[in-house]
Amino acid sequence: MVIIIGVYETIWEVYTVGDNEFLKDMGQRIMVRRKSQRMTQEELAEKLGVSTQMISNLELGKKAIRPENLAKVCEALGLSVDFVLTGSNTKTAVDAVAEKLTQLTAEELQMVSDMIDYMNSKK
Repeated sequence: MVIIIGVYETIWEVYTVGDNEFLKDMGQRIMVRRKSQRMTQEELAEKLGVSTQMISNLELGKKAIRPENLAKVCEALGLSVDFVLTGSNTKTAVDAVAEKLTQLTAEELQMVSDMIDYMNSKK
């Protein structure tokens, strides 16, 4: 269990049993994704406009991360914030479909809409 008790220079100051584990787990998820993208710490730091030491501390779970930097890390690595923080995605099936719909043309969206109307009329 993590309790957020204050915002200072970092996102939060965490004071609970296992707080170090939370930061280490978060850093591990970031490191695994960075490596899977064949990106060095230096490359990620440059992309984010932060120091390599900040990336190292983040991945080792030595320090928390500012919200604006967490958003940048997630964007740069194609990760969701919920996955970085919790290790799981909280997207619902509807969210996943909605995301896919944004990639369709107007004509394709109309076809999907017609299909949904047809399936709803069968109920």
